[in-house]
Amino acid sequence: MVAAAAVVAPAGSAQASDGAAPPPMGNGFGLTQVAPAAGTATNFHLTVTTPEVAGEQHIKIILPSGYYDDPGRRYPVMYFLHGSPDDPTQQNYPALSMSDSMITVIPDGGARGWYANWLNQRTAAGAQNWENFHLKQVIPYIDANLRTIATKKARAVAGISMGGFGAFHYAQARPDLFSQTASLSGDIDLSARSMDLRLAVVASLIDAAGALCGSASGACDPADSPYKPAVDSDAAFGSPYPVFNLDRRWNEVDPSQHMDRLAGIGVSIYTGNGGGSPLQPEFWIQGAAQNVKARMDALGMPYHYVNYGDGSSWGAHCDGGHNSGCWEQDLRDLIPRLERAFAS
Repeated sequence: MVAAAAVVAPAGSAQASDGAAPPPMGNGFGLTQVAPAAGTATNFHLTVTTPEVAGEQHIKIILPSGYYDDPGRRYPVMYFLHGSPDDPTQQNYPALSMSDSMITVIPDGGARGWYANWLNQRTAAGAQNWENFHLKQVIPYIDANLRTIATKKARAVAGISMGGFGAFHYAQARPDLFSQTASLSGDIDLSARSMDLRLAVVASLIDAAGALCGSASGACDPADSPYKPAVDSDAAFGSPYPVFNLDRRWNEVDPSQHMDRLAGIGVSIYTGNGGGSPLQPEFWIQGAAQNVKARMDALGMPYHYVNYGDGSSWGAHCDGGHNSGCWEQDLRDLIPRLERAFAS
């Protein structure tokens, strides 16, 4: 059994309340800090290692501005999953700091971790058990070290692009943990009818030249690819080709085929249309979102669905593409809705 994490000192402690330093957080639940927390008392990141995932991982934490004013108050948590090939420290959307009533936690998902336990753990990338890292380690670690409300009702998971897949996948895998889930331009249909998205996953695994050029960080230079080292195309989910049931694992993790598992969970979907151009990633993301919406309609499920098209009516910086200008506006719509759901 892994030792329990050290619980943070009361939030009114002098070290944290002066606004100069992050709160003290110990090791535990398989996580070991390898560098001091960096940032301010309310916006900081940890650097940890875990046997579940190779290398060092970041966990960014954003606390409400009044977190230290009332040491007895506890808060709900939104787990925010970044896209590919990004990093928690780069998640600087202003909307993420707008809430005074919830904690935001942004765990590392790797450049192409796909928020899953890979089938092949013996690739050049090393251990890739992202689902274990997040659901079995990060969540209990946060609950032990911060003043959270450690219940399903007070926990949400949301994400952009690759993280949108992760958000739906985690809520479906562990509906006991989350009361709300949200996809912002997410890869939420990995069925055979969305082979374009399957092949985008494969491109990130094999380090295809120019893979995922419209991704969260916009990294497109093959000479400086974030998708190194290249691994087998089947490493994460097995063969992507829908023949002889070889794509069984893809279907097991595909959110679009398991929407019934989200019964009783608040579901939000945001998508643009990429200007109607098949050359834009958001064009294909829109197709995935529409497939999932149709599935929820068939099941009679409630949901919040926003298709902002070319973005002309969705904030001054949204052009309907797969980019931060639209995701900032998505978050400005989502976060107040989460706050209301947590308070109800």
